[in-house]
Amino acid sequence: MNADYPVKRRPFLAALGVGLLSGLSGFAESMACKCRVTLKDAHKGTLEIDTQLMDSYGNLPADICQFYLDARAVFAANPNADFTDPAIIKAARTHGLALMGGPMLGNLTANEVSLWLRPTSTDSLTVHVAQAGGSAVRTYSVKSVTPGREQRVRLDGLSPNTAYTYAVSVKKRKVAEGGFTTAPTDNTKGIFRITFGSCAHKIGVHNANLFREILRREPQAMLLLGDIAVDDRENKINMHRADYQLRDVSKPWKTLAANVPLYASWDDHDYFNNDLNGIPRGFTAADRDAVRAVWHQNWNNPPTDKGRDGIYFNTRMGPVEVIMLDTRSCRDNACRNETGCYLGQQQMSWLKKTLKSSTAPFKVISSGTMWSDYVSKAKDSWGSWDPQAREEIFSLIEKERINGVLLISGDRHGARGFRISRPSGFAFHEFEAATLGGVPGPAGLVKNCPEQLFGYNGNGLVAFGEFTFDTTHTEPAVTFRLINESGGVMEEHSLQYSQLTLQS
Repeated sequence: MNADYPVKRRPFLAALGVGLLSGLSGFAESMACKCRVTLKDAHKGTLEIDTQLMDSYGNLPADICQFYLDARAVFAANPNADFTDPAIIKAARTHGLALMGGPMLGNLTANEVSLWLRPTSTDSLTVHVAQAGGSAVRTYSVKSVTPGREQRVRLDGLSPNTAYTYAVSVKKRKVAEGGFTTAPTDNTKGIFRITFGSCAHKIGVHNANLFREILRREPQAMLLLGDIAVDDRENKINMHRADYQLRDVSKPWKTLAANVPLYASWDDHDYFNNDLNGIPRGFTAADRDAVRAVWHQNWNNPPTDKGRDGIYFNTRMGPVEVIMLDTRSCRDNACRNETGCYLGQQQMSWLKKTLKSSTAPFKVISSGTMWSDYVSKAKDSWGSWDPQAREEIFSLIEKERINGVLLISGDRHGARGFRISRPSGFAFHEFEAATLGGVPGPAGLVKNCPEQLFGYNGNGLVAFGEFTFDTTHTEPAVTFRLINESGGVMEEHSLQYSQLTLQS
C-alpha cells in the first residue's frame, strides 16, 4: 500500500471486501485463458461479436446471458424499442432479474450520493444505508416504479467524509449491495483521491483485472472521459440501448459502479462514430437529440439546467471542482476554425463563468480529445478545430489568476503527460490515460518534444490515471499516477500548488 493512502481503509471494502475483491480476482483469472475481442471487431457490433464479448471475459450465469441475448434480439428487431418494452421486461422476469441495470453511484457530495437503478417490476424499491461496520442509519423508498425505466434515488442526510454500505431490496429480498465514502466538506484538510481514464470501448468494460485494481486504490470517485460502452451505433438508438445492456450485465462493471461514484462524458465512438461530431453529414438535429437523451438515461451525472445543449457539467467534491466538457455534440461543422465552433457559444460561456466562480483550490477540466497539439498533429482536436477558443480559455485562466487547474484528456489511445508552456512562463499540465481498453494508438512518445513528461502506446497497456490531492500541509499538492491492471505504478508525478499557481 502506498504511503499516502488514508490511514483508515474504507471499512465497507473490508466488509464486502475480501469476498468482493477475491471474487473479482478469481473472475479475472478466468479471463487469462479466454481470447480477447479486438477493437475492430468490437466496433462491428454484430450479435456474434457482442456474444463473444459477453462470453470471453468470465463465466456469467446462464440466466443473465440468456436475458441479455433476449433483450438484444428485441432491440435489434425494433428501432423504437426501449428498456420498457414488454418483451424485455418479460425476459428479465423469466430469468429472475430484479434489476436490469445498476446500482450505479454518482453525484457524490459531502452529504449525499445518487443511486441509479433500472428495475424490472412495479414493486417498490428500498435502500438501507449504514455507516460501514455499524447499524442502519437511513432507509430510502421508491414506491412509484415503472419496469425498465431508470430510477435515481437520492441518499441524502449523510455525514461528510464517511464510509457507508448500502443494500437494495425488492419485497424484502436483497437484490444488490455496495458502498461509498461521502466527499469531505470544502475546507476539510486531508487526502482525496479520484481515478480517471477513457477508451475502454466495449472491451475494457468487462475487464475484471482493471476494475479490481481501481477498487484497491479506494478512489472516492472516477471520471470516464469517453468511448466507454457504446461503439459506433450512429443514430441507431435501439443499438445504443443494446450496448448499454451489455455493459449492465458485466460483473466487473457492476462491481465498480456499485462501489465508486462515476462521472461520464463521451467521445466519438459512443457519440456517433469515428471522428464524428456536431450534426454529422447525413444525420439530423433530431438524431443528435436522441443520442443525448439515451446518454442521460444511462449515466448518473449531476443534474444540469434545463435547456442546456450537450452533456457538460461541473461538480464540487471537497478540494476539487470537476468540470467535464462535451467536446463532441456541441461542435458546429459549418464554422470550423472559427472561435466557438468546438464547444459552441453556450458551453463556452458556461465554462468561463464556471471557472471564474469556482472557489475550489483544484480544478480538473476534462476534454474528450487532447488539449495539446503534440499527438497526431491535433487530429480531430482543439488545435485543428478551434485553437482560438483554447487560447481564450487559457488566457482567461491566466488573466483571472485561476489557480490549481489540471487538464485531462482522452481519445488518442495510449497514456501521455505534457507541459503546455505559455508565453507568460506559466505551464499547464495535461494528463491523458486513454488506456482502459488496452488498444493500439499513435506512438506513445512524440519525437523532439521536450514538453512531454511520459508516453506509452496503448497496444496491450491497460491502465488508469489517478489524482491524489493532499491538503494536509501548508502548501497543498497533487500527485498523478498511471497504474496498470496488475497494480503497478508506471508513472508518478507530484505537483506542488505553487506549480499550478499564476504569479501576480
